[in-house]
Amino acid sequence: MHPPKNVMRLSRREIVMVDKNIGLEPLKEYYGRTLKNSAGLKTNACCCNETIAPVHYEILESIDSEIKDRFYGCGSPIPQALRGCTVLDLGCGTGRDAYIVSKLVGQDGYVIGVDMTNEQLAVARRHRDSQAKHFGFSKSNVDFRTGYIEDLAALGIEDNSVDVVISNCVLNLSPQKNQVFSEIFRVLKPGGELYFSDVFAGCRVPAALRDDPILSAECMGGAMYIQDFRRLLSRLGCLDYRVVSSKRITIGNTEIEQRVGRIEFISMTIRAFKLACLEDICEDYGQVAYYLGTIPDHPWSFALDAHHTFFTGKPMAVCGNTAAMVGETRFGDYFKVVGDRSAHFGPFDCLPASAGQCDVGQCSSGNC
Repeated sequence: MHPPKNVMRLSRREIVMVDKNIGLEPLKEYYGRTLKNSAGLKTNACCCNETIAPVHYEILESIDSEIKDRFYGCGSPIPQALRGCTVLDLGCGTGRDAYIVSKLVGQDGYVIGVDMTNEQLAVARRHRDSQAKHFGFSKSNVDFRTGYIEDLAALGIEDNSVDVVISNCVLNLSPQKNQVFSEIFRVLKPGGELYFSDVFAGCRVPAALRDDPILSAECMGGAMYIQDFRRLLSRLGCLDYRVVSSKRITIGNTEIEQRVGRIEFISMTIRAFKLACLEDICEDYGQVAYYLGTIPDHPWSFALDAHHTFFTGKPMAVCGNTAAMVGETRFGDYFKVVGDRSAHFGPFDCLPASAGQCDVGQCSSGNC
């Protein structure tokens, strides 16, 4: 399988080196030296810890407390079926999610954490050996690298080398989002997955709020309008992404709420696959998918997204995009897909039954 032909690529010469002149230095100061722990956050945007999947709680209990005390995130962007994978964690901070994934990928897997904040990476690195011991590994399978998510090539991360990219409430912080997502799809293997949680906005955030130091640092100033995000992925050749979960954010700070006004912020977890065959609407090829019930910790069902839940052994009619997502990725080992694209029956009705009442973030991908 080859990457999409229409993927926008930036040459190394075109990559603008990131420095304090485009706004990242204040963020490094805020997360590296100003914040001492999550209690220092001024809003609720980056502290939605209740979304951690139950299956990860046991792992979390074995993670050193210093790592968890300085965690900032808005979701739980850790997908299923990671055993043996190479996973890249963008904006890994002190490494909480990277260490959860370390356990899930196993000794034969590999985790790369990238962050620009030296103080947080110092915490992450000094726990490598102790975490490997906690997990029963003979050596650590985590590598933390100092650098910018806009320039992964500078960190030695090669084309088509990563199975899964994750990120927890970090991509909104970048002032060069086109470049970030271009790099993500460069390093992903064909069939690889981007799975991330972030803050999105129900409309475009005005410049005055984008430049506000607190709103920017706490993940709202740089929040993307969901439709602009859809357009960005489309330009990169990813014509369909899926919303896994969506929740309106309560800011919890009266002064900031008054400045924000009518703008609605949403914490969303999203998955997007690097698949050349994805189409811009759901198409019907008469395909059926069966979940085999073999993904660890998911014996009875598997939720691909907010309205595609597969039950073990039960046939589900699927559009061509969904068939590819479960059949032409790492999930292919856990599914049986019947049918191909040799016959076409027109558009596929892929909307959830409650489409007329869905949340602002649940019907925004243009497809499912």
